[in-house]
Amino acid sequence: MKLATVLSAAGLVLASQLAMAAAPARIVSFDHGSLDTLDALGLGKQVVAVPKQAMPAYLSAYTGAAFNDAGSLKEPDIDALKAAEPSLILITGRQGGSREQLETVAPVRDVTLQGDDYWSAFSARVRSLAGELGAADGGERALGQLERRLAELRAGINGDPEVLVVTHNEGKFSLRHEAVVEQLLKLKAPELPDGVDSVTHGARSFTPLTPALMAQMQPAAVLVVDRSAAIGGEPLEQANLRQALDAAGGQDIRLGYLSPALWYLSGGGLQSVRLQAEEVAAVL
Repeated sequence: MKLATVLSAAGLVLASQLAMAAAPARIVSFDHGSLDTLDALGLGKQVVAVPKQAMPAYLSAYTGAAFNDAGSLKEPDIDALKAAEPSLILITGRQGGSREQLETVAPVRDVTLQGDDYWSAFSARVRSLAGELGAADGGERALGQLERRLAELRAGINGDPEVLVVTHNEGKFSLRHEAVVEQLLKLKAPELPDGVDSVTHGARSFTPLTPALMAQMQPAAVLVVDRSAAIGGEPLEQANLRQALDAAGGQDIRLGYLSPALWYLSGGGLQSVRLQAEEVAAVL
């Protein structure tokens, strides 16, 4: 083969590789927190499919016709994903059982936040996504802005109130630990009364609470994450919880009803962390 021909062929290969490297990513995100981070960084146009069912209101733009419906958070639509031709699929533990199927469509990355230090894990995920997609500077600016906003919110909370976060599910309540509340806003939870024990079902463990126990703990505020409402079930009758707390001596406890989809289905994104912290601060 002539040298000119070899050089020409090599040039075509290099040009093809450069074109592939420069091509925008085609992302499917099963993690609403990662989706809202991409949106905040101006990278939403690289998203090609999302699970549209029960999408949080602040991300409703992604339920439009421009985006393929990837199925539900727990049951991905493999045919729809193939049609979207993604180059990257972002998942969390909710999709763990479908990972092998998803890997037949495109490379898969688990973006679940790991470790006990929430801010470190969260900021590392933002930097990873931003850096890979050519938005590293924007990611740093956004993290700095969020950190300043969190400091403002902390400073605006009077004193050191104890805050109890609970999950509502089909008329029952259980203790909930939220890193935005405990770590980012540095709000302590009240101590559990004697005799309150956690219950284990399979790999899951939870601590049941009643309104009477909540009142006994005497927090400054009870914040409710309504799982039932988030997944399309029967929402909490808010007046009933207020009456039950009052009847048990909790008249001075503030009640905050947090946005169900934001707290149960989303979180861990540049927008959702700010929105969550603002909701908590507004109650206090």
